[in-house]
Amino acid sequence: MLHPVGELPAGVYWRRRALVLGALLSVVGGGSWLAVSATATPDGSGTVTASATQTAAGVPSLEQVVPSLAAVVVPSSAPVPEQEATAAPEPTAAPVVETAPAAPQYTAGQACTDDMIAVDVVPEAPQAAAASKPTFTLVVTNTSPVPCTRSLDAGLREVVLLDAAGTRVWGSNDCFPEVSSDPRTLAVGEAVSIPIQWGGLTSTPGCSTPRTAPAPGSYTLQGRLDTKVGTPAAFVVG
Repeated sequence: MLHPVGELPAGVYWRRRALVLGALLSVVGGGSWLAVSATATPDGSGTVTASATQTAAGVPSLEQVVPSLAAVVVPSSAPVPEQEATAAPEPTAAPVVETAPAAPQYTAGQACTDDMIAVDVVPEAPQAAAASKPTFTLVVTNTSPVPCTRSLDAGLREVVLLDAAGTRVWGSNDCFPEVSSDPRTLAVGEAVSIPIQWGGLTSTPGCSTPRTAPAPGSYTLQGRLDTKVGTPAAFVVG
């Protein structure tokens, strides 16, 4: 190797060997530079420390550190607590407003309706002896704010006597009914008094039953003018 043999001068062979050796050194040098560049640190020192080597060897792969997305359970949105069903408030009933009835409209000179008059019986004494003949006064009064007309015919006015149980004992029109035409115009507040005498005996409508003296006790008198029935008044037979 050190003493080439050939037809050419020895210098030729040495130059060729030098070229081959230079090429070989270039290849080796370039490979070494690439190796150093690959292992160089970011600061350019070209030195790789043992800790870095251990870290590269010991650091788990990304798949080992970060779990697979398929294995990660992503929590769903927090469940919204169901609101307790709240019963809708019942509609409050509107308060009932009681309205006063409209005042009746009266016209002066109109017929006296039952609500425009009062009918009362006034005995001449609160007590009468049995079989006596006391007199009662039937009083008709215009209680309306206007004058009005009303018939006071004898056949329309009556006084009755009732016992404690409310049973009819006597009526002024039972045995001696009267007939008359007596239309009246009653001024405001005017009272008409009509005397009626009782014979002291019991009676029924039409006077069809025997008449007797009522037993002593407490009774009630009540007047009537056609369809208007008056206020009861106490009376004693004794």
